Amino acid sequence: MSKLFSFSGTDDFCPGGSIYPNPKESSLFLSLGRHVDVYFPSRKRSRISAPFVFSGERFEQKKPSIEVLPDECLFEIFRRLPGGQERSSCACVSKRWLTIVSSICSDEISDNKTTQALDLNYESTDKKGGDVSEVEDEDVAGGYLSRSLEGKKATDVRLAAIAVGTAGRGGLGKLFIRGSNSSRGVTTVGLRAISRGCPSLRVLSLWNLATVGDDGLCEIAEGCHQLQKLDLCHCPAITNESLIALAKGCPDLTDLTIEGCANIGNEGIQAIARCCPNLKSVSIKDCPLLGDQGIASLLTSASYSLSKVKLQALNITDVSVAVIGHYGKAVTDLSLTSLPNVTEKGFWVMGNGHGLQKLKSFTVKACHGATDLGLEAIGKGCPNLKQFCLRKCAFLSDNGLVSFAKAAGSLESLELEECHRVTQFGFFGSLINCGAKFKAISLVNCLGIKDLNVGLPPLPPCESLRSLSICNCPGFGDACLAALGKLCPQLQNVELSGLHGITDVGFLPLLESCEAGLVKVNLSGCPNLGDKVVCKMADLHGWTLEMLNLDGCKISDAGLVAIAENCQLLSDLDVSKCPITDSGIAALARSNLINLQILSVSGCNLVSDKSLPSLGKLGQTLLGLNLQHCKAISSGAVDLLVEQLCRCDILF
Repeated sequence: MSKLFSFSGTDDFCPGGSIYPNPKESSLFLSLGRHVDVYFPSRKRSRISAPFVFSGERFEQKKPSIEVLPDECLFEIFRRLPGGQERSSCACVSKRWLTIVSSICSDEISDNKTTQALDLNYESTDKKGGDVSEVEDEDVAGGYLSRSLEGKKATDVRLAAIAVGTAGRGGLGKLFIRGSNSSRGVTTVGLRAISRGCPSLRVLSLWNLATVGDDGLCEIAEGCHQLQKLDLCHCPAITNESLIALAKGCPDLTDLTIEGCANIGNEGIQAIARCCPNLKSVSIKDCPLLGDQGIASLLTSASYSLSKVKLQALNITDVSVAVIGHYGKAVTDLSLTSLPNVTEKGFWVMGNGHGLQKLKSFTVKACHGATDLGLEAIGKGCPNLKQFCLRKCAFLSDNGLVSFAKAAGSLESLELEECHRVTQFGFFGSLINCGAKFKAISLVNCLGIKDLNVGLPPLPPCESLRSLSICNCPGFGDACLAALGKLCPQLQNVELSGLHGITDVGFLPLLESCEAGLVKVNLSGCPNLGDKVVCKMADLHGWTLEMLNLDGCKISDAGLVAIAENCQLLSDLDVSKCPITDSGIAALARSNLINLQILSVSGCNLVSDKSLPSLGKLGQTLLGLNLQHCKAISSGAVDLLVEQLCRCDILF
């Protein structure tokens, strides 16, 4: 034993034979491997396996023999496993094995006669019956699984695990990656694993991935030929090369969304137009290299399939808009936003192109070319237009709005937001001249709307209008509101939000004029409306009213009593920041008619712990209760409510 510890490495370790009397006992200590540095007499050869070897002046633990195998050998072993679950189990052993398993393509699995024979033998033990490999391939072809990675979770290792884990459970159909790990972000390695392990991928969405470039998307194009929807948002390293590869490898592409990709231009979009005949939806935003050539190629190549087009913040000109008007024969939804180089001429030519016969929904935002002349042309050239939204159109006036209303006979919904040149005359003129299908109108933050100083002459009523929404138009007052009541007798949904100019005097005539019965009423942010309005509404429309928002109004307990006695269909009530007390809550609880599901008393400082029994009784039907900023309600009372109302979500 002294010789063992004094051994310097230069002397003979064991002259004359083994240190064990019985050579077979050496298996307890020594192991045979390529790094073994132990002397054995030539007279005896034996198979020896042990977890430790002696090297130099210290004992070392030896790696498992399977770790000595090169990647090529492990690859051949893994791809011959009978099923996806076995490969997934192997991938859990180490990152090295995970990398190897994720590099196996679906067409490389079980591709020799020996493995096929093993699969046939394995068939007898399969619970489902039938060949295991065939069942797995059918599942992969399904591609119904969906996975999402966000932030720090978005790494190559997780993508490899997804590729391996989903292969035997139906195949990955949708993959969403939002953001990336700053130190170990998604790269070509992760997308290569998805490409090789997920041939059934149909939807791919990549957001805010600075580490993903052309190589990664080229891998997707090579392996995921069933891809149908592609979403690229703020991926600065992606160029035309990626789109060209995807166009060639994924001809079934139907939906394309590109946003904030500064290196994508006309060449990539033209490749998509040439190779993807089934393209149905295109949304492109903030791509400075994209111009008229790319947009024109899309419309001309997919004129009979492209149904949805959204263009925003692009350097296109009147040429692109004119091409849309001429070749957009299948377009049903069109959105044009922030196109500074498109002029009035472009909109006029688009309307007169007679190609937008199927257009149903049209949104124009922050386009200086949307003037009276262009708007009238659109109304005439789009006979099936149903929904029209105009936002921040600074050059649109009353004349253009009325001319459009006369021309658009199929219009059902009109929304105006921040169109400050439109006044009350254009607003009422559009109501008078609209077609019989017109159902909804909305004004949001239109500063040109003022209250009527003179009465309107007798006008024919707009019998078709069902929904009225006027929000944050400070000039809108009682005179306009009373005129609307006479003009629109069939209103069912009314939203008057953020209007300080309306009072009970103007709103009462509207309540009396509505013949069909109000269903949804939103009066939030109207501080000059009080109990008279609520009592009258409950009396006349309590039999139809389902939703009532009185946030910020001057509603007291008297209003709640009227609601409790008349509104038997009311399910959603908001009396936030109203001067109601515990007595009003008790009146609601005593009612046998009302069955509230949503109740909000946020900011009602006069509601206290005394309302706890009433709220508990209301909680028999409540699904949501908002008690935020109720200073007189203690946290202990809320805890009791939480215990009592197990199925109600309580905000405090």
